Amino acid sequence: MDTMRWACIYLPHLALDAVLRNLPEADRERPLVLVSGPVQKRVIVAANAAAQAAGLHEGLGLAAAQALVHQFATVEYDAAQVEHWRRFLAAWAYRFSSQVCMEFADAIVLEVGHSLKLFGPWPRFELRLRDELAQLGFQYHLTVAPNPTAARALANAHEGLAIGEGHLRSALGQLSLEHAGLDIKVVDSLARMGVRSLRQLAALPRAAVGKRFGREVLSHLDHLHGDVMTPLEYYRPPDRFDLRIEFEYEVESSQALLFPLRRLTADLAAYLAGRDGGVQRFQVLLEHENIPSTPVTIGLLAAQREGPMLFDLSRGRLEQVQVPAAVRGMRLIANELPSFVPASQDLFESRTQQAMPWTQLRERLRSRLGDEAVYRLLVFPDHRPECAWRASVRESDAVYDVALDRISERPGWFLKEPVLLRDTRVDYLAGPERIESGWWDESAAEVRRDYYQVRTSLGQRAWVWCYAGVRPGADGSGLMLQGWFG
Repeated sequence: MDTMRWACIYLPHLALDAVLRNLPEADRERPLVLVSGPVQKRVIVAANAAAQAAGLHEGLGLAAAQALVHQFATVEYDAAQVEHWRRFLAAWAYRFSSQVCMEFADAIVLEVGHSLKLFGPWPRFELRLRDELAQLGFQYHLTVAPNPTAARALANAHEGLAIGEGHLRSALGQLSLEHAGLDIKVVDSLARMGVRSLRQLAALPRAAVGKRFGREVLSHLDHLHGDVMTPLEYYRPPDRFDLRIEFEYEVESSQALLFPLRRLTADLAAYLAGRDGGVQRFQVLLEHENIPSTPVTIGLLAAQREGPMLFDLSRGRLEQVQVPAAVRGMRLIANELPSFVPASQDLFESRTQQAMPWTQLRERLRSRLGDEAVYRLLVFPDHRPECAWRASVRESDAVYDVALDRISERPGWFLKEPVLLRDTRVDYLAGPERIESGWWDESAAEVRRDYYQVRTSLGQRAWVWCYAGVRPGADGSGLMLQGWFG
């Protein structure tokens, strides 16, 4: 019988992490605080490690902080940004479970019991979650319990705790009431009675607790212990990705734009992995002070979702853009998110370790040389050589089935226009092959030709023709060169 296990990712410093993750490493080491409140009474709501070491802390007034420390950076606390990043992490967690919930404060919870068959036993699954959270740049507490309410409460006091049904009541009993998720007024009232842990609260007469503190306390205890199932609304990822980074100062160097670009493409890759999709077209907007943003459009031949590839392609396009002014912000928008089909691979990879996969090489060439510089050759069912091969930059163009033996009889190098063959002696190897076609085609000329394979006096193998019914000379006079064989 499958049992449900809920993991809680508690994010105690989400607002601060959302700011720090977008800063270069050197800037993260400097004192920085988040502030909120009216202009006359600004208060610190979060401080990084360097600011705390200097004596700044949550709840300290900004004026007092400025008297205490002369130089530190301030960033406005933005509740909307905090919610945005919580949704981003929910989208990331969606790749591991279809049951992801955002209803608990400062956390996301996800059901992992049914995911263990796919991602392996919990220690291995846990390691993967931790590695990816570290790469995303967020601090967290991670706990696992039989129900989501208990997992959220235990995350207030524990990091790395994973318990089953048999140990749930014991672990909850050791929780202080401050960590149990109860209303602060209820916690204060119980503390004055000498009740400071959930075990002490559970030992009190249930009817008396309900009468004095309300049915909400009893309902919360029932959800904690799993006696009542917690109704949850599950997260569903949107079909659009939109992320923006605002700079603290004007950026004029293209190299300085690479760090935020790497962060944006990595976040896009994490989002795509969460919804099991890919991206085929997205846009990076370089925002300026008083002029419109500079768009950088990245179009792919096929859907991709690997972060390093998305960054590399974006960097190639960015290096080609003439930026008209200093950049104050960067925004990445992806509206086209098709399904992603991984490329098939051989069981035994024959490619050397240093070699680059063809799809990645193709996209890199397009980003550096331009979309029209890299194209594919399509075989068309037309006997005329100049119409049998066509170049296309679209992956979706149809490929026609043409007999392989006919392709093998054609040269690998076609001239754009036939030229007169100038030689003193040729040896006829094959032919003539008469081609009469195109009388119906108004876009190209009708042809009536006899084709030969010849060897020139220099030993080169060529494909040549003369007009139908005309006998070429032994020295090759009157022959038109169409292409060369390899």
